[in-house]
Amino acid sequence: MGEGFNERCLGLVGGLGVGATIHYYRELVKLHSERGCVPNLLIVHADVNLVLKYAAAEHTHQLATYLAALLERLAAGGARISAIPSVTPHICAAELLELTPIPLVSLPGEILREVEARKIKKVALLGTRSTMETKMFGLLSGVEVVELRSDVVDSIHQAYVQIVYAGQGTEEHYRLLRSIALAICDRDKVDAVVLAGTELSLVFNEANTDFPHIDGARVHLAAIMRRLFAETE
Repeated sequence: MGEGFNERCLGLVGGLGVGATIHYYRELVKLHSERGCVPNLLIVHADVNLVLKYAAAEHTHQLATYLAALLERLAAGGARISAIPSVTPHICAAELLELTPIPLVSLPGEILREVEARKIKKVALLGTRSTMETKMFGLLSGVEVVELRSDVVDSIHQAYVQIVYAGQGTEEHYRLLRSIALAICDRDKVDAVVLAGTELSLVFNEANTDFPHIDGARVHLAAIMRRLFAETE
């Protein structure tokens, strides 16, 4: 494709949190630039407090209804493909699938695809409490997911939520989460630690991640690009 807009419009549900949305925006611009074009992109801002409240209470129908309304707005603006740059809202994936007006590139689905492609059998999850305690909503079938101690889950969740609201990670967050990941790798001999939260991209990158891992945001972005260009090449 030559210079100009991508022919297919992507709709992003942003704000879950702001830092992850900025990360996706920046990476999408870069990935499109590598293809010689600019993104055709719409972003709608979601209420992170409401989404976390619904997810924590497992009010999946209310959450799906709320997200579907945001996807309706994106579709009305011209989006033909959508993505939610956050793992936690996918707790309502089954209900949302029935309501969404446009195809949704599933972040947990792409993590599962990567796990299967790499023939990974044992993992640990870093993310929000709901993501860790539900083993990514039961989607990792056929994979052993390490059970973390409740105090470790608390530490990860608290750090994650801090990053969400701050819109950025700190060196302290990096040291804490890295030490937890390294301890898990040493103790439980996992094949990979799944960075199952897009905010973790504000802490970890390819240069500073010295343990076997799957970066959920990275595989999701790659999948979004594949879908966007599947019918234009």
